[in-house]
Amino acid sequence: MKSLAILVVFIFICNAIAVGVNEINKDIKDEAKIKSTNKIKNKIKTDTKKYDLLILCPSIFYEPLYALKLHKEKYGIKTIIVTLDEIYHSKYFPCKGRDNAEMVKYFIKNAYDNWHIKYVLLVGGRKPGKAERWYMPVRYVYNQDVDGFWSEPRFLSDLYFADIYDSDGKFSSWDTNGNGIYGEWIGEKAQDIIDLYPDVYVGRWPARNAFEVEIMVEKTIEYEKNAYGKEWFKRIVVAAGDTYPEYPGYEGEETTSQAMQYMQGFEIIRLYTSEGTLNSWKDIVAEVNKGCGFLYLDGHGNPMSWTTHLPRNEEWIDDFDVFKMIHLKNKGKYPICIVGGCHNSQFNVTIFNSFSWKHIYKGENSPECWSWWITRKINGGAIATIGCTALGYTKEDKSTWDGATTWLEPRFFWEYGINGTDVLGEVWGKAIIAYLNKYKIDWNTPAGWDYSIDAKTVQEWCLFGDPSLKIGGYS
Repeated sequence: MKSLAILVVFIFICNAIAVGVNEINKDIKDEAKIKSTNKIKNKIKTDTKKYDLLILCPSIFYEPLYALKLHKEKYGIKTIIVTLDEIYHSKYFPCKGRDNAEMVKYFIKNAYDNWHIKYVLLVGGRKPGKAERWYMPVRYVYNQDVDGFWSEPRFLSDLYFADIYDSDGKFSSWDTNGNGIYGEWIGEKAQDIIDLYPDVYVGRWPARNAFEVEIMVEKTIEYEKNAYGKEWFKRIVVAAGDTYPEYPGYEGEETTSQAMQYMQGFEIIRLYTSEGTLNSWKDIVAEVNKGCGFLYLDGHGNPMSWTTHLPRNEEWIDDFDVFKMIHLKNKGKYPICIVGGCHNSQFNVTIFNSFSWKHIYKGENSPECWSWWITRKINGGAIATIGCTALGYTKEDKSTWDGATTWLEPRFFWEYGINGTDVLGEVWGKAIIAYLNKYKIDWNTPAGWDYSIDAKTVQEWCLFGDPSLKIGGYS
């Protein structure tokens, strides 16, 4: 058995390396193709136009994104595409910021102030290779609340790019003590005082090559043009079980049931382990392939997979991992996915982590993270996914037994189903604002655990999708 296990790991690593080589080769070809045009098509001008959507990307992703711009403007969403080269080297907007991420944030601030943009789509993820390099800058936040094996001194947060101004109307640096460590919260008291409230609605496509960008452009256009009025959109698939067998109740099922109370007029397909309707990933795939407007999973996860427990049992159901997404064949019937679990949206993973047992155990050797894989799945999967880039917390993790994703995820459905907000980024952002209003963080008084969890809950809740997406499509 030991030899077999070693062989399986060896085969996986070889396959992973092969995938990586293919990605690198494709990336080189894509870059050469774009560079051959020898020009940047969109020059930043000192114009006073108003725009709704700002798309930021490296120059190699510009061409496939132009079709999205044309599509958006047909529906009245004034859109501008700006490349990173234009940001870093523009004479109209001199570079400001200590690193690339801060330069991008300052540019978003300029666009917010001058063009009154409302939505920002960041296009670009990690570049292929062992070294961590990025097509689109990222911000790591140092809100450390766990020690030992599961320690994560830092995690990714795109909320950083959305929180432009602090409560005093100044640029929100997320580094108020100026030591170059962002969102620092080590111990009971925060070292950086952060506003956290989004001023713009930010989504990301963490694409690793131009082909993934093309997939997302085509899916987004198809969704917004064709989803309206379709019967499949009025279906919601929820999957959950007994998240914490050591506690009374079936936590995942209770949270999803609460969220579904806000979705009047929808057909709810409940896949629950307690009812025998959820036994493996196949049950989820079978229902998603029929088409649905929303997919909500609440359980446990890592960058490679999602799963949950059978009732009153430490046993797991057969997990829904990235390699099983090949079975998703719901072309043209794409749901918005909310995934409750740890690290499903941890988009800095790489197959090169296959050489580390610790990374393998944590699922950090996935070629791409679970949330992005299901989103950029060709001819199926989701149109957008919201999940956690780090350890996901529920009310069971707080001493108050209240809040965290147990409150935040159902609020997403309240914002859409009750409040009537029907633009994806706004639903994401308003849910975060509502959370911060309810669970107010005292940054100055040593209080520790609960406050840091509240901060982390919103910092790690990442949207992979077009923030200007019209939920249910245009009529």
